[in-house]
Amino acid sequence: MATSDYPSNSQLHRRYFKGKQTRKSSSRLKNQRHQDETDFVKNNGQKQLSTPSKENHAKCRTSRLYQIWILMMFGLVGLITNLFRLQVLEAKTLQERAQRQQTVESNPFIPRRPIVDRNGNVLAIDKIAYNLYAHPKIFNRSKQEVADQLSTILEGANLEKTLTSNDLFQIFNQRETGIKIAELISQETANKITDLFVDGLELIQHSQRLYPQKELVAEVVGYVDRESKGQAGIEYSKQNLLERSIETITFRRLIKGVLVPDKLTRGFLQLDDLSLHLTIDSRLQRVGREILKKQLEEYEAKRGTIIVMDAADGSILSLVSEPSYDPNKYYNYDVKLFKNWGVTDVYEPGSTFKPINIALALEVGAIEEDSIFYDTGRMRINSWSIFNFGGGGGARTVTEIVQHSSNIGMVKIMQQMPRAVFYDGLKGLGLQDTTGADLPFEAASVLKERNQFLMVPVEAATTAFGQGFSLTPLKLVQLNAALANGGKLVTPHVVRGLFDSKGKPYWQLSLPEPKQVFSADTTTKVLAMMEKVVESGTGKRARLRGYRIAGKTGTAQKASDTGGYSENARITSFVGILPLESPRYVVLAVIDEPVKGSGGRVAAPVVKSVIKSLINIEQIPPSSVRLK
Repeated sequence: MATSDYPSNSQLHRRYFKGKQTRKSSSRLKNQRHQDETDFVKNNGQKQLSTPSKENHAKCRTSRLYQIWILMMFGLVGLITNLFRLQVLEAKTLQERAQRQQTVESNPFIPRRPIVDRNGNVLAIDKIAYNLYAHPKIFNRSKQEVADQLSTILEGANLEKTLTSNDLFQIFNQRETGIKIAELISQETANKITDLFVDGLELIQHSQRLYPQKELVAEVVGYVDRESKGQAGIEYSKQNLLERSIETITFRRLIKGVLVPDKLTRGFLQLDDLSLHLTIDSRLQRVGREILKKQLEEYEAKRGTIIVMDAADGSILSLVSEPSYDPNKYYNYDVKLFKNWGVTDVYEPGSTFKPINIALALEVGAIEEDSIFYDTGRMRINSWSIFNFGGGGGARTVTEIVQHSSNIGMVKIMQQMPRAVFYDGLKGLGLQDTTGADLPFEAASVLKERNQFLMVPVEAATTAFGQGFSLTPLKLVQLNAALANGGKLVTPHVVRGLFDSKGKPYWQLSLPEPKQVFSADTTTKVLAMMEKVVESGTGKRARLRGYRIAGKTGTAQKASDTGGYSENARITSFVGILPLESPRYVVLAVIDEPVKGSGGRVAAPVVKSVIKSLINIEQIPPSSVRLK
C-alpha cells in the first residue's frame, strides 16, 4: 500500500481531541488564575492582618519558655535547699533514725540464779516450759482423734486443770485457730506432744521459775511473776543478786530484711555458776510447818508463825508462816498470803516482853534480882483497872514475878525507875525501828509518843506487861537474841551470799556491827529467871528432859478495831532460848486467835517440837545439869 504525506483519519482524529484538551487545560488555568487573583483581592486585607498574630504567638512561646525556666530554677533552688537540710542540718537525726530502723537490740533470755538452802537443797531454779496452742483448721486428722491422743498425754502432766478428751473436743470447736490449751508444760510432756506429729499443735517455749519445795519456804523465797520479776520474799528484795547481767545483742537488718548479729563476741552466752545461798534449813522448816499446821487446826486459830534464829550472828534457820501458798501457782491464792506476817505485821507481845523489861530495870539499877514486890492481883491507875489472869500471889521476888507472869508485879517493878528512863530504854532497843533484816516489807515497831508516855501513867503500866505498843515477831526474836548472846542487838538475815558450784564465795552479806544494849551480867540474870518459867512456871510444856531451856509465855489481848481490847480475841506465844549453859538459839512461836488456851498451852508445845528437831540437826549435847 502506497504511503502518503497526509495524515490519516485516525491521526486527524487524535490531533483534534488533543488540541481540544489542550485548549481546555489552558482555559482551566486561566480560570484558576483569575479565581486566585479574585481571592487575593478579596482577602488581601485579612492576609495583611495575620502578620501581627504570628509575632504575638512567637512572643507567647518565648514567655512560656521563660516561665518554665524560672520554675525549673525555683525547683532547683528548692532541691538544693532540701538537700542542704537533709545532708547538713538534719544529717545526725536522720542517721540515728536510719540506724534505729536498720538495727534491733535484744536482751537474750538469761536464767535467774538458783536459790538454795544452807545444805545446798534447791529452793528456786529456772527451767524451760511451754505453752500449747491449737489451730484446728490445719489438723491432719480428725478433731476427735487429736482430742483423744492429746488428753492421754496431758492427763499425767500435772497441769492446773485436767482436760478430758471431751473437754478438748469442745475447745477445738470454739474457733479455727489460736486456741490456748495449756501453759507451763514441761519439756518431757512437750516431747510427747511433738511425737504425735499433729499439724496444728503449736508449742511456744518460754522460761519458768520452778520452786521444787513448793510452799515449804514460800514466805522466805517468795515468787516471780510471768515477766520474771520478783514480787515477794528474797526473789523481790535480792532481785539484783538473782538476775544475771549480759550485754545487749545488736542485730543489723540486711536489704532482704534478714537480721544478723553485729559484733557477736566469742563466749558471750557463757553464764556464771553462782547461786544464792540462804541460812534456812529445810529440815527445820518442814518440822515447824507440820507442827504449826496441826496446832492451828486443833485450836482453830487464824494464823501462826515460827522463827528460829542463831543469836550469835542473826542468821535465821527457819521462818514459817501459816497459812502459806505454793509459789509455782501463786495466781491461785489470795494476795494476803504473799506477805510474811512474821515480818510485815505488828502485834502486842504481852508477857513474852516481860524479860526485856526486867533487863532494862536491872541495867539501870532500878531493881536487884532478889528484890521483892507485893502482888495484890489487881490495881487501879486512874480510871484503868489492871489485874493478873491467875489472881494475886502476895510477896514475890523478881524471879517469881517472871515465873508466874504477874502483871501487877511487872507494873510495880517498872515503877521503880522514872518513866523518861523507861522510855529512853525502849527507844534504845529500837522500838520505833525495823530490825534491818534482808526480807522485804518489814514493819517498824510502834511506840507511843514520848509526851503521851510520860504524861499518862497507864501507858508505862501497860507497857510493863507487854501491851500498849506493837512490834513484829521478828523484832521480838531479835530482842531475845540479845538476852542469849550477852546483850548484843544483831541483825536478822536469811541470805549468806553468792557461791559458785565449788562452794567458793563470790559475794557475802555484810552485816552492821552489833549494838550492845545489855551487859552480859544482866542477860545471865534474866536467863536464869526464864529458866524457872520452863522448869516450874507457865512454860512447863516446853520442858525437855536433859536440856536446860529458858523461855517465856505470852497471852495478850488483841486490840479492837473500835478501840480498846477485844474480850475474846487473843494472841498466844512462847519464846525459848537454848542451850542455857551456852545460849545460842532463839525459837519463837506465835499463834493468832486460838479459840481457847494460853501461850503455855498452845504455843509452848510447838516450840518444844522445833527444839527437838534443832537438837538433832545441830547436834546439841545434853546439858550438864539435867531437869528431873
